[in-house]
Amino acid sequence: MHTVLASGSNPLGHVLDKSSAFSGVFGHEVKLSVVSVIVGGVIVLAWMLFAASRIRTGPESAGHDRWVTKGRLAQLVEVLVDGLYTQMLEPVMGARLARAWLPFLLSLFFFVLVLNLMGLVPLMDIQEIAHGLGGKGETEEGKEAAKGALLWIGGTATACLSVNIALAAWAFLAIQWQSVRELGVKGTLEHLCGGAELVRNPGLWFVVPIILVVEVLGMVIKPAALAIRLFANMVGGHTLMATLMMFGAMAASLGVAAVGGISLLAGGFAVIITFLELFVAFLQAFVFMFLTAVFISQMAHHDEHHDEEHGHGEHHGSESAAAHAPGAVHGH
Repeated sequence: MHTVLASGSNPLGHVLDKSSAFSGVFGHEVKLSVVSVIVGGVIVLAWMLFAASRIRTGPESAGHDRWVTKGRLAQLVEVLVDGLYTQMLEPVMGARLARAWLPFLLSLFFFVLVLNLMGLVPLMDIQEIAHGLGGKGETEEGKEAAKGALLWIGGTATACLSVNIALAAWAFLAIQWQSVRELGVKGTLEHLCGGAELVRNPGLWFVVPIILVVEVLGMVIKPAALAIRLFANMVGGHTLMATLMMFGAMAASLGVAAVGGISLLAGGFAVIITFLELFVAFLQAFVFMFLTAVFISQMAHHDEHHDEEHGHGEHHGSESAAAHAPGAVHGH
């Protein structure tokens, strides 16, 4: 039974973080999530370098093909980057701020995306099943005790709250850095107290401590919500998939026909949930990046769009005034 279920009869065994085989190599505990974060970072770096080499403009001898991106992976990166920047980041943050923070936000997006996608590959289950099949002469207790010695990589790093807290900490630092850079230390403190007008009004000083507490809590709650949202979505989806795949083995006592029917039905639903999890992997990476961009934009001056609209208004106003000026020539 345990061989079939890989991680036993508990579906959380497929989701929760475990010790890796690197613990014995380095002499202290190394979690699978740590291994996944390192491997995920290497994959993202290699993927982006590969995409950049394929997106780069070719020699003139290639003709019109010099402008065409080569390879599906590079084309995927190009489409994602262009769509995220033009359709999401620039309208929310403005061109100036979006260009300044684009490297950080895209790194955040692709890193979370790769960690989410790595969690869809059942590497941990494959290693546990292989260990169970290879140790036929061992007792169940011996198999369970030795499983950790075989797990080199696997699991979903973003289903580990500590990993998500670390990602949220980077978002927190980015938000505060933008605040200090844009508003200055004094402006940031005034922002936390409700604004310069409120701070400089002696009749409203009693409100300042309340606003300060709310703003400080908001500083912590915003990145914490990013971490918890990502954690809950990854744990919930993977637990559901593991539960569906366990139905067939749990019905072993009902006979071959019942096991076959239940396994087929559960497997079909698991395939559907897998495609849903693939969509969730992209969605949660986007949500993490987009909300970080929104929080960063809240710490910036919002004069850019106002100046553009003001400039357009002056332009149209001058045209209108010129059109109605005495002696103006109107062509028909």
